[in-house]
Parts: sequence; C-alpha cells; structure tokens
Amino acid sequence: MEHVRIGRLGTVLVAGLLIATSAMAGSSAPTTTPDSYARPGQRIAIGQGRQLDLRCSGSGPVTVLLESGSHADSQSWFRVQPLLAPHARVCSYDRAGYGFSDAGPLPRGLDADVADLHALIRAAGLREPLVLVGHSLGSNIVRRYASEHAGEVAGMVLVDPPAQDLARFMPAPWLKDDAALNRQRDAFIASCEHGAEQGALAMPAPALAQCIGAPAPWESPAVAAANHARKLQPAFWHTLRSELAQNVAVFAPPVSADESHGDMPLLVLQAAGTYEDAPADMRKSLEAARDATQQRIVASSSRGELRKVADTSHDIELDQPQAVADAVTRVLQQLAAKRG
Repeated sequence: MEHVRIGRLGTVLVAGLLIATSAMAGSSAPTTTPDSYARPGQRIAIGQGRQLDLRCSGSGPVTVLLESGSHADSQSWFRVQPLLAPHARVCSYDRAGYGFSDAGPLPRGLDADVADLHALIRAAGLREPLVLVGHSLGSNIVRRYASEHAGEVAGMVLVDPPAQDLARFMPAPWLKDDAALNRQRDAFIASCEHGAEQGALAMPAPALAQCIGAPAPWESPAVAAANHARKLQPAFWHTLRSELAQNVAVFAPPVSADESHGDMPLLVLQAAGTYEDAPADMRKSLEAARDATQQRIVASSSRGELRKVADTSHDIELDQPQAVADAVTRVLQQLAAKRG
C-alpha cells in the first residue's frame, strides 16, 4: 500500500479508506470486504437536500451504531458488524463526503459530524437509547454526541481513542517538526484536491500519481473499483482536507475535566501497537499521552472500564474484530441486567 506521511503520529492512506494493514481476523469474521460495500446501503434523507448512507443488520431490543475513524466509512466495520448482528440491531454509516454519502457543508469538525449523526438517527427512526461505538476520531464524535444528547445514549464502546494534549508530553522540537510535516501533508492533499477538480486523477501526471494508490488487501475487486471511483471526485478531497485540519483542534486540548457520562456503561479498548512505527525515543511519550487520555475518558463514567488488546494496530476493528464485538456484548449484557 502507498501512504503519505502526516507526521510522526500516523499516515493518511491514499490507497484505501483505512489507516493500517491489518492481520487476518478470526475465522468467524469475513476476511474480504463483501461486494455489497461496492454499492449504497440505504440512503437516508437528513434535510437540506442531503442523504447519508446507512447499513443495518440484525435485530434486538437495543440498536448499536458504529462510528468510523478519520477519513474512513462504514467499510471499516465489515468484520465487526456481522459478529454483532446475532445479538442486536447494528448499523454503520458513511459520514458526509465519504463512501456513498453526500458531501456536507465545510468545515467538517465535531459540530458538523454530531449534527449529521443526530439528523440521521432521527430520520432513520433508529431505536433509542443507542449503544454508540466509535473508533479513533469516531470516539470523539460519539462522546460529544453522548454529552449533547445524554438521554439518547445507553452505553459506549470506544476503540483506541487517540492521544490528546500532546504538547504536555512531547518536546517542543518534536511538535515543531510534526507541524511542518502536517503542512506538507496538507499541501499534498491540496494538490490531489485540485487534480480532482480538474478531472486529472483518472490519468494522473507523475506529481499526482500517489493520490490514489493500490487497493487495500482486504478489498474485493468490486469494492476496490468503487473506492477508486469515489476518490476521483472532489468531494472526497474537500472532506478529507477539512476533517484533517479540524482534527488539530479536536486533539490539541486534554479531555475536559467536566466531561461526565454518569453511570453509563463505557468500555475503552486500548491497542497494543498504536505507536509501533513511532521512533523508539518518542514512543514512551506518545503512549503516556494516550494513556492519560484514555484514563480520563474511563473516569468520566462510574462504570468506565479499560481493556488492553494484544496483537493489534490502532485498527482493532480490523485486526481483532472479536475483541470489539466482545466489548459491545459486555455493554449489552450490562444494560440487560440493569433493565432486569
């Protein structure tokens, strides 16, 4: 796969929608993205002439909604959703500008994402209160949603929430270096954005050749073709560039001391290999920032728990989908016991 560096924290995957090459999942989860992801699921009108793409399966008294990480869509849950469908109604969706969803107004920050999610839940008639599952940036989205719409959320599973407040943990030269790399990333994405606007990505010049690389190894040919076609469109690049710019503000502050989720079941999954590719001299500081962030999130609920997941990258939902399914099942069991 081809990647573009976005700083020492990670990469933007221009070949696919996800962030890291995953290990093979367990035998009960699909290893290849089903061809159904090559076409829309259910397009839900949320107002202002816009539609978001929703995929639901299974049945049960509780609905589980899956929120993807940055520059990802419902495909990121293709291994988790079938594991949960026997136990609950489970839905994933494409945020505005990604997958088969219409683009939304810029900027694409938490305010826009939470407003869209609320409109989607209402328009689709999803049963509340929901269990929300968020990966990476998705954990910030669902936490904000739970804070603003507390009565609509029964529980949360947060999949490797990213480190916040890095400036408190990292040396100033590193932060300066990372800011420079982020500027380089933005310049590259801007060139891809301009190429898409000019219709130049289908047969790109050498300078644009890395905008769309090879498909991820788990994508079926039909899905790979659909993903490639979407990345030819300006909307993807407009959304990506805006979201990544907004992420700087999302992750800069620490988790607010005022964030509270009462006694809501809340389970945080921590990946063993989040910073596996980071320089050895920085890994300890990055992990300290990650640990402080996740511990504060756990403390926001009297029923908060932290589970460490071995043998996984940041993308636990791809590497260890059963661990995510088990975490959601635990929250569902807690809610069932509370109702009983």
